[in-house]
Amino acid sequence: MKLLRTITLGALVAATLTPAATTASASVTPGDGLALTPPMGFNNWNSTNCRAEFNEDMVKGIADIFVAKGLKDAGYQYVNLDDCWALPARNAAGDLVPDPVRFPHGIKAVADYVHGKGLKFGIYTSAGTKTCNSAGFPGGLGHEQQDANLFASFGVDYLKYDNCNNQGVDAIQRYTAMRDALRNTGRPIVFSLCEWGENKPWTWASSIGHLWRTTGDISDSYSSMLDIARQNWALAQYAGPGHWNDPDMLEVGNGGMTDVEYQSHFSLWSIMAAPLLIGTDLRKATPATFAMLSNRDVIAVDQDPLGVQATPL
Repeated sequence: MKLLRTITLGALVAATLTPAATTASASVTPGDGLALTPPMGFNNWNSTNCRAEFNEDMVKGIADIFVAKGLKDAGYQYVNLDDCWALPARNAAGDLVPDPVRFPHGIKAVADYVHGKGLKFGIYTSAGTKTCNSAGFPGGLGHEQQDANLFASFGVDYLKYDNCNNQGVDAIQRYTAMRDALRNTGRPIVFSLCEWGENKPWTWASSIGHLWRTTGDISDSYSSMLDIARQNWALAQYAGPGHWNDPDMLEVGNGGMTDVEYQSHFSLWSIMAAPLLIGTDLRKATPATFAMLSNRDVIAVDQDPLGVQATPL
């Protein structure tokens, strides 16, 4: 057995790559050339939820910081919106409408700003009649092509597709419908299935999307982080270039763990070949947070083009 990576996090974990995992990853050829390494970027949800501070200025500020602080050079690409970017009702034509208070210049203008920084832009909706927030924002179920066309017109590069209010419709059917709609737009869009692992998406989603949630939502505590890691690291055989296990976004910098615990969090996600989506408001981040998120040696483990997720010993 060839040992490719070994990282020790105190007495917590040692990771190596087994021949079986290598074979599983190498046997799958990505269909569209997207997400050949785990996506890296930002998502606002863990730091803002649906609060008013989630707005156009914040999103532009994150893009600015990606460039100014070297995060773009370290590999972070995507600046992604989560829930609450739209109004609670579609317009007369049935289209989603950006919240004019949060995004007074519209979503396309924000996407253009992000693209102007040499970065990519992501958006969110749910594979149900409504999204997950209690305000009841409209979801994509039954509007897949209309919404995909709108997202493409905005210049979206990444879609997070949640699982709330799904009306009991078969998960494979719902997520396949959006996959087809995205493909029909002709725009290359990374497709993130946020199905929470309810229907074992690792067994079927590699032909539908580029990453799939393997667990419920993470929270900003060491126990939550480690519980999610344990669930995710058992699924190494299903990950590889273009199709990744997603144990949810990073909590690094949000204040619920110590710096050492956050280092463990970031290192575990990296050796699990997980997407690295920053979940803290970088406008308020400490030097220690930037140092962790910018650690290129750890990022290199995550971004290894071989695409093998490590397994614990």
